[in-house]
Amino acid sequence: MNPTRQPSAPAAQPEQSPSRGRSLWGDAWLRIRRDKGALVCLVVIACYVLIAVISPFVFADWNTTYDYNNRNLPPSWAHPFGTDALGRSVLHKTFLGAHVSMNVAFMANIIAIPLGLVLGAVAGYRGRRTDDLIVWFYTTLASIPGIILLIAIKFAFEGKILFEHTWFALDLNGMAGVYLALGSIGWIGTCRLVRAEVMKIKELDYVVAAKACGRSDAAVLLRHIFPNVFHIGIINFSLGFVGAISAEVILSFLNLGVHDLPSWGKMINEARMDLVVGRWWELTAAVGATFIIVLAWNIIGDRLRDALDPRLKNV
Repeated sequence: MNPTRQPSAPAAQPEQSPSRGRSLWGDAWLRIRRDKGALVCLVVIACYVLIAVISPFVFADWNTTYDYNNRNLPPSWAHPFGTDALGRSVLHKTFLGAHVSMNVAFMANIIAIPLGLVLGAVAGYRGRRTDDLIVWFYTTLASIPGIILLIAIKFAFEGKILFEHTWFALDLNGMAGVYLALGSIGWIGTCRLVRAEVMKIKELDYVVAAKACGRSDAAVLLRHIFPNVFHIGIINFSLGFVGAISAEVILSFLNLGVHDLPSWGKMINEARMDLVVGRWWELTAAVGATFIIVLAWNIIGDRLRDALDPRLKNV
């Protein structure tokens, strides 16, 4: 034995994953905070939300503010986005259009995402006839072109008042009809994804063990399955904003949207002939506002999908 032998160096410890010890949601928030592009998009979305909330109060008299002496003015310091054919500020119209689009997109997704989560989870977990019925239902709806189905539903709502003579009556001619129509068909994609995920989850050991212990189907769904598919709803909620805003703009362009408030689709429809005579500002304001919020939601949806994917947690 060599008495001068030096003690061996301790074995290198494996590096700890930076996301180990955090929950999926905590890790997702950390990933988003480190992404400067995602933070910028969050700020943009927050600004749009703030504008959507306060604009109906700040510009409550918009319908009566006609100024025929200042019609069709180009952008200036007094009117940053110019004025329209009735002398109204295009900036005010753009802000009120944000109120309409954000409200419609939010309410449509509040209807569509929970509906897709519940139907998808029930179909994937129960299987057999329940699954066949739900799959037949959403396959039938998906076989009809989305915009045609949306227009048909909106026409069916014309002149209807839901829960009439009650304090929460909904006039389906206006904003309520738009978000109900969008919500009634916007759940299909979420349902498909959740159904496929639940069909895999229900075969895992911990779900099988829960059922073997005598847990009811409702308890297994609520305790063991829904928490593992909830991230799909969050991701689709953000991506659904894009589709809902775009659909609302199309419906308003076709005069099937909101009638008592300005919207970006109505602005595009009213200004489409102005380009012939060189009046570009109203069309540019509506298209630019739509482009910015759609781009921001697309980026956020992409980042959420990466951050909430459990398979990427330790990458």
